[in-house]
Amino acid sequence: MNLLDKKVLLAPGPVPVPPQALLAMAKPVIHHRLPEFSAILNKIREDLKYLFQTTKDVLFFASSGTGAMEACVANLFKPKEKVIVVRGGKFGERWGELAETYGLNPIYIDITWGEAVSLETVKKTLEENPDARGLLIQAHETSTGVKHPVAEIAALTRNTEVLLVVDAISALGVYPLPFDELGIDAMVAGSQKSLALPPGLSFVALSDKAWQRVEENNESPRYYFDFRKEKKALAKETTAFTPAVSLLYGLSEILNRIKEVGLPSLFAHYKRLSEACRAGVKALGLELFAKTPCEALTIIKVPEGVDGLKLMKLMREKYQVTMAGGQAKLKGKVVRIAHLGYQGPLDVIVALATLEMALTELGYKIPLGAGVAAAQKYFLETEEE
Repeated sequence: MNLLDKKVLLAPGPVPVPPQALLAMAKPVIHHRLPEFSAILNKIREDLKYLFQTTKDVLFFASSGTGAMEACVANLFKPKEKVIVVRGGKFGERWGELAETYGLNPIYIDITWGEAVSLETVKKTLEENPDARGLLIQAHETSTGVKHPVAEIAALTRNTEVLLVVDAISALGVYPLPFDELGIDAMVAGSQKSLALPPGLSFVALSDKAWQRVEENNESPRYYFDFRKEKKALAKETTAFTPAVSLLYGLSEILNRIKEVGLPSLFAHYKRLSEACRAGVKALGLELFAKTPCEALTIIKVPEGVDGLKLMKLMREKYQVTMAGGQAKLKGKVVRIAHLGYQGPLDVIVALATLEMALTELGYKIPLGAGVAAAQKYFLETEEE
């Protein structure tokens, strides 16, 4: 029994929420059709532009990030249209499942889990499918810890009829993804990962090219997730449907903090946490899963001979530290340590210390303390910007 009953959340969504945002969300709820709400909404609209690095309004919905993914498929494409889907993890598969649900014709680029898609493969697939209308990809594939070359791919689609649709749910605010500058056409985010909020808000930024496609698309059905309705509502300083008012209070607080800190410092912070964690993993003689790792989380292969499910349960129940295990075919085979949300260097130390103790308790021999020491050394040798 843990007498303190103090739980530590280090999973890639939901993530730890800062107390300032929790307090903001505890404020009395106001009616969403009053001028007071419009004032909050207008501030959020401007701050979202800063976060997405765009001059255009960012739409949002009361849903998980998957809702915004579905909204992109429903609004941007018509049934039977061809879209290219990069499928190298659970969330790449989700793009494909959504495309199939809406009657599109997905062309899959299947890549080994743990590897990033190559620019050459994307270029070749685009050339072989000149009638493709979209390319759907993750910035970070959260199930594998992989970072895909979104900026380079955007250069291939920027001046074409292909819409580049990017799932940045675990990447927005973690590393540079300047929406306008890169020429991305649609970018999706969610509240429960890099924005350090509870689940329940999703976001979509759209290019002029994407908006033109939205206006042309009268064949694909949508009602709640209708970009046109939300655009008209924002022009009237409101939302098309009842918004998640309390979450928007928290969002306003988080966006204020992001602007105060500045995106460059935020990017450096996540880079520092992830590199320190990887240094600790390597010092323990453990193997990273992703060949091109992202900054949002560190994914570690469970050592041979260790029951991955028992490892996760031990860390969660005895040490009260919740990390994430593998999904689908990676179940029981990897440990996912997230760096998202309200986290700092000592959270990395806690993660590594917990992993060291749990592995030792399960009989796997590692140099106890080596991972923690390597991360400490990294932090001491680098400065927070």
